[in-house]
Amino acid sequence: MNPSPQHQLIPGSAAYAALMTAGILIGAVFWYRRSKGQSDLLLIYLGALVGGFAGAKVAYLVAEGWLEWQQPDRWLRWATGKSVLGGLLGAYAGVEITKRLVGHKQPTGDAFAVIVPVGILLGRVGCYLNGCCLGKPTAGAFAARDAAGIMRWPAPAVEGAFQIIMLITIMLLQRCGLLRDRLFFLYLTAYGLFRFFHEFMRDTPKVFLGLSGYQGIALAMSVLGLVMLRRRSQSMLAHEATNRQP
Repeated sequence: MNPSPQHQLIPGSAAYAALMTAGILIGAVFWYRRSKGQSDLLLIYLGALVGGFAGAKVAYLVAEGWLEWQQPDRWLRWATGKSVLGGLLGAYAGVEITKRLVGHKQPTGDAFAVIVPVGILLGRVGCYLNGCCLGKPTAGAFAARDAAGIMRWPAPAVEGAFQIIMLITIMLLQRCGLLRDRLFFLYLTAYGLFRFFHEFMRDTPKVFLGLSGYQGIALAMSVLGLVMLRRRSQSMLAHEATNRQP
């Protein structure tokens, strides 16, 4: 998840930081308008940010950071490396912990299901400009030349396209009133599966049986999303059945 040495350019790094900041600010504005000044909801968003940053760092260190001990710039890599997958899981944990602390009982996932794809989309644009999160070298029809002249799978662009598709899908489901209060779990399931398979085309360390540490995290996230989607659906069905009883 770190930029290649030849890609560590100030303009790209500045653009990456600016886009990441823009994603946070867009999410904050959206959440503030949704919260209508409710302090508990604002604290929940703050919990998501804190958990997200912590999870992104931990996941990076677990997936590949430990492999970079011999690198001369390991401290820079450890300081800047992060994982979107870990960020999502950390943000979810941060939200749940904060909700328990402030006593908030209502679901908040549908709002995050809209914010997250936008934030990750902006982040992947930043990845492209910064030269990080590269695809594997390939000579395929969809290959794109990187700053070093190597033809690679356009991993940031492909993931950006996925985020756009998910954003449109979630907004359509919201408009139709489908999967209410379960859209974030749908997103976790879909994104986890996408990342598991897309990881085969990304230039990340494959540490076990040809799989990367990120694939393990992606699979865990997809299972979590599926389990929570099923549990929430069963809970809502049971609640509706109880309300129908005379």
